Amino acid sequence: MDNTQQKRAPDYLPIADYGIIGNLHTVALVSREGSIDYLPFTRFDSPTIFAALLDHEKGGRFQICPAEDNIRIKQLYLPDTAILLTRFLSETGMAELTDYMPVRDEEEGCALVRTLRCIRGDLLFNMKCTPRFNYGREQPGFHQESDTTVLISGRASRLPIRLRSNTQLEARKDGVYTSFRLSEGEQVTFVMEAIKEVEDLSRPVAFFQGVLLQKTMDFWGSWINQTTYDGRWQSTVRRSAITLKLLTSSKYGSTVAAATFGLPEEMGGARNWDYRYTWVRDSAFSMYAFLRLGFREEARAFIRWIIDRCKELDHAGNLRLVYRVDGTDSLEEETLDHLEGYRGSRPVRIGNGAATQYQLDIFGELIDTVYLYNRYDSSITFEFWQELREIIDYVSENWRRKGHGIWEVRSGEQEFLHSKLMCWVALDRGIRIARDRSFPAPKEKWRKVRNEIYEDIYYNFWNEDKQAFTQARGSDVIDASALLIPIVRLLSPYEKRWQSTLKAIEEELSADTLIYRYRTTAGAEDGLEGEEGTFSLCSFWYIENLAKAGQLNKARLYFEKMLGYANHLGLFSEMIALNGEQVGNFPQAFTHLSLISAALQLDYMLDNGVH
Repeated sequence: MDNTQQKRAPDYLPIADYGIIGNLHTVALVSREGSIDYLPFTRFDSPTIFAALLDHEKGGRFQICPAEDNIRIKQLYLPDTAILLTRFLSETGMAELTDYMPVRDEEEGCALVRTLRCIRGDLLFNMKCTPRFNYGREQPGFHQESDTTVLISGRASRLPIRLRSNTQLEARKDGVYTSFRLSEGEQVTFVMEAIKEVEDLSRPVAFFQGVLLQKTMDFWGSWINQTTYDGRWQSTVRRSAITLKLLTSSKYGSTVAAATFGLPEEMGGARNWDYRYTWVRDSAFSMYAFLRLGFREEARAFIRWIIDRCKELDHAGNLRLVYRVDGTDSLEEETLDHLEGYRGSRPVRIGNGAATQYQLDIFGELIDTVYLYNRYDSSITFEFWQELREIIDYVSENWRRKGHGIWEVRSGEQEFLHSKLMCWVALDRGIRIARDRSFPAPKEKWRKVRNEIYEDIYYNFWNEDKQAFTQARGSDVIDASALLIPIVRLLSPYEKRWQSTLKAIEEELSADTLIYRYRTTAGAEDGLEGEEGTFSLCSFWYIENLAKAGQLNKARLYFEKMLGYANHLGLFSEMIALNGEQVGNFPQAFTHLSLISAALQLDYMLDNGVH
């Protein structure tokens, strides 16, 4: 890291020092110090109005902090909710900041509510709200409407925002400011709300700090209590489920891969991507987690979203691997050169160039999700089956095609093991759906192709020298995506070749319970510069494999070790560096859904006395 980056670093809290709140349309990240440093407004994939997380000076923030030093800060969620509590403690007083976003049907009604209440003593606080529209490229205008109300407006195409409080606010050229002292029992609330028209009137501030807060608590409590999970890791699994729900659009039924864009996989590096979109693969895995936990409506909503995408296709092979939340596919990748990036990690990208890649595996994940949905919930319609049948036929005819694979490498197309594995899954689950529902289908043709894929994987992706299944045909690279082989039930966890592969993964990719997805230092090529952290998804896959193989003591220990890498709120980013720091976009759906899957597998094995 150069001197410039070292100088900038203190301005940035660790990625793990944030909590997430949301309204099922978008999310905000609240720092451990009480600053909202990230908020796309009003949808997950909208431009940000706060992005200090990616540029300390230009990004914008909404900060509430004690004026005095020597403050201890604690942060926690109200139990079983997405309502965040930040506690400020000192010799002179104690105060609690409650942050939440009301859950509403319309994304345009997006609101952010912050209430600071003094529990004991006496404390002085400073507040500054400096939104910057369009990813920090536009400073809005601030108009003082009253002593307690400021209108924040930008170009005509942007929704105006109104910031209100029950204390005085001062509009300045660059933001809204105030200082106030609270004594025991006193509280101040700030409501920042999108409005359709400047003349729009909203409910009183008191409504947001009382009635609406209770309604939001009731919503989250009612939702999480639908779960059928009663295993050993109740609080952890429930927190992961709430996190997945926060990343899922109530309007469209789609799930974004992560809340953020631009957070680096390596500090100071260039592997900085935009994950605020809906990958068919990631969403399919998310629906599996929801179904296993008993959340049926989320699966229904995603199936409706997928049906709409299938209806739009003029050819089955044109299914995109990633879409915007609303199902559109304009994801042109661009860099935000005006932002310095988290701790100087540039470039900061929005959009995602992977949208134009060909990835054969997405069909398998999709069909597997439909198979599980058909088992656990409502039976799929024949109309939808006709769309799926075309997709399965397409896979049966194109399974030998090369692609960019699950990791979306930019070094060229290959015949990846994981892609072949998911083609086998597409055929296998398609056959099962047709059998279970007596749907018309070319089952004999599909069985023949399924068997061909099985033997192709078994013989042609096996590397005799490595004694392992490797990343691609003819490759000698060990890849953690092979961990899915027993999980999708291609091979038994007791198969000799699989046990040898697991050993190779442990030897080449593991650092205790932490697992790399592959190592460029060991010959893997992905077309990118630099290194990355260990991949938490793969760590939980590894633990699930240990459990499946009956290594329960080791699996349970490693699971608990992985939980130790979560932040203070139980949240995970995409990766973990070898120094234990969370890196990559945060929080990430893939990590939390794989945590759920590993917990379920461990519970099952322990409950059934398998050792």
